[in-house]
Amino acid sequence: MIAMEEFSSTLLENAVNELSRLPGIGRKTALRLALYILRRDEREANSLGQSIIDLRKGIRYCHICHNISETDTCPICADKRRDNSIICVVENVRDVLSIERTGRFNGLYHVLGGVISPIDGIGPDLLEIASLARRVCEYNVKEVIIGLSPTMEGDTTAYYIYRMLSRTEADKPTITRLARGVAVGNELEYTDELTLGRSILDRRPFE
Repeated sequence: MIAMEEFSSTLLENAVNELSRLPGIGRKTALRLALYILRRDEREANSLGQSIIDLRKGIRYCHICHNISETDTCPICADKRRDNSIICVVENVRDVLSIERTGRFNGLYHVLGGVISPIDGIGPDLLEIASLARRVCEYNVKEVIIGLSPTMEGDTTAYYIYRMLSRTEADKPTITRLARGVAVGNELEYTDELTLGRSILDRRPFE
């Protein structure tokens, strides 16, 4: 543990405090990062700082799928070459990136922004589940792939979506889920591309 009195500079202390707020970054790592930035050319440090400011100010969420974007409609939803009759439902933006890296999926996405977790106070109303139902009805979606991690919370969310879409007044889409090449309890972002790609291609009806 780094004691406050060990810092010779308030500016360094402030930088360490802010960097240590990042997930997975402890105070020792934060100190190493801060000292590394100090050793770099001032232009590099300014570029890093400006990129973070630009990220925070410029990024928005796609009004269709809720993926991050610099425009109201993300490049994936705007791409006419994508199959808009297939939607893959994922928990977060990291899962979109993971699936895109496989090169095995040519449909669209729907980012929930989390999973149902009563213990954390996260219910269906806090997620983008209602907007998924509207998309299915409005855009004549033929297949919905449940692309959630096979955790207890992911399975709970998947079942909730399955029940909701089964009651839709529109033509009911085929509901599938990733094949169990993804190990139970694993997060999608930590699954290797080959395994994840095969899980997409070998998807099966939701049961």
